[in-house]
Amino acid sequence: NYLRPFGYEIEGVTVTGCLHLKSAVTQVAEDTLLINPEWADKNYFDGMKFVEIDPSEPYAANALLIGDTIIYPTAFPKTQKRLEAAGVKIVNVDADELAKAEGAVTCCSLIFKS
Repeated sequence: NYLRPFGYEIEGVTVTGCLHLKSAVTQVAEDTLLINPEWADKNYFDGMKFVEIDPSEPYAANALLIGDTIIYPTAFPKTQKRLEAAGVKIVNVDADELAKAEGAVTCCSLIFKS
């Protein structure tokens, strides 16, 4: 109810098998989501395109979009190939230490527009 006056409609998304929503799905372009379909249902996201993670990399859905480029962990090369095939611009980072605590690139990031 707090955001409705600003034109936002809020809907809950059920996730299973993961810590939270950004473990299951993140935005990688204006109209595209990176998703682990085992953890979040695509039907929640009407009108969006999807890049599915490689099933052998279940934690690969957490990416950080800044402008038209994502910050993406080096630990998920198979999913990265899918992102590149979809035309997503990528800057890689080593996030292995974050992963040890179930963390990822969005967990330690605040983006401010100047």
